[in-house]
Amino acid sequence: MSIAKYIREIGRGKEGARSLTQAQAYELFSMVLDGHVTDLEVGAFALAMRIKGESVDELAGFLEATHERCIALRPERPTVVLPSYNGARKLPNLTALLALLLTQEGVQVLVHGLATDPGRVTTAEIFANLGLPVARDAADIDTAWSRREPVFIRTDTLCPPLARLLEVRRVVGLRNSGHTIAKLLAPCRTGVSLRVVNYTHPEYATLLAQFMGHIGANAMLLRGTEGEPVADPRRTPKLDIYRAGIHDTALSRAAHDGVLTELPLLPRSCDAATTALYIQSVISGEKPAPAPLAAQVECLVRALAAMDHHRTPHERTA
Repeated sequence: MSIAKYIREIGRGKEGARSLTQAQAYELFSMVLDGHVTDLEVGAFALAMRIKGESVDELAGFLEATHERCIALRPERPTVVLPSYNGARKLPNLTALLALLLTQEGVQVLVHGLATDPGRVTTAEIFANLGLPVARDAADIDTAWSRREPVFIRTDTLCPPLARLLEVRRVVGLRNSGHTIAKLLAPCRTGVSLRVVNYTHPEYATLLAQFMGHIGANAMLLRGTEGEPVADPRRTPKLDIYRAGIHDTALSRAAHDGVLTELPLLPRSCDAATTALYIQSVISGEKPAPAPLAAQVECLVRALAAMDHHRTPHERTA
């Protein structure tokens, strides 16, 4: 089966390309994920979408197709989902610290992402240095949660077809729509879950806000640190909370203008071992958590509690 009819629509350049409907995007992405197209077609799709940019309907169709191919996760308690797909280049990658701080507050946390990324320090590497669990299947996730531990799952375990699409970057040298979808995943099929969605370029904030409303998402939207879903430890970004797709101003937090008056003492190196030691010192209480991360944790805990509170008694016991 060919996707040429879709390439003709999306591949006419930034000005001439037409966006697909949600149903068309679902069909296209399903064929790409299932390997029903040639490598040449996958490359054409990746580059065409990179030039055109995704619409809200396209993101919704792509995400629907991807969710159908994720392993089934059915948490019994409210859960925060952290996508980790950029890693560290200059600043320490503190996604694992965010996960542990949330766990200390009684929140169930799932982190998903890449195991390795050349030239970057991944959360998976930091989890390994901290001795935190890396799941091989859904049962491993349940075991970690029963121990009140945050758990990491590799993308090639959570959704193997998506992991294969992400690997296209190694060939063409550019990220593709799969990387955007990976950061939007909400793999929990039961209960209350809240995904933390981050962006690096300000123009994506508007698109993602529209997308949250379109799909009725429970989410925190923020400008991340080097593409990770964690607040910059040197300044507090705007933290926007969406409940069932509606922006909740009462639960959201405004940005802190400028840098903090007291900057946190961060490690000078961002390698996995050094970052893990720093995280351990914060979790043990030896060092204080950076104020922006503490603010992010507080915001997430309040939002998750509010979402859980508004479920019906049947939903809480289902």
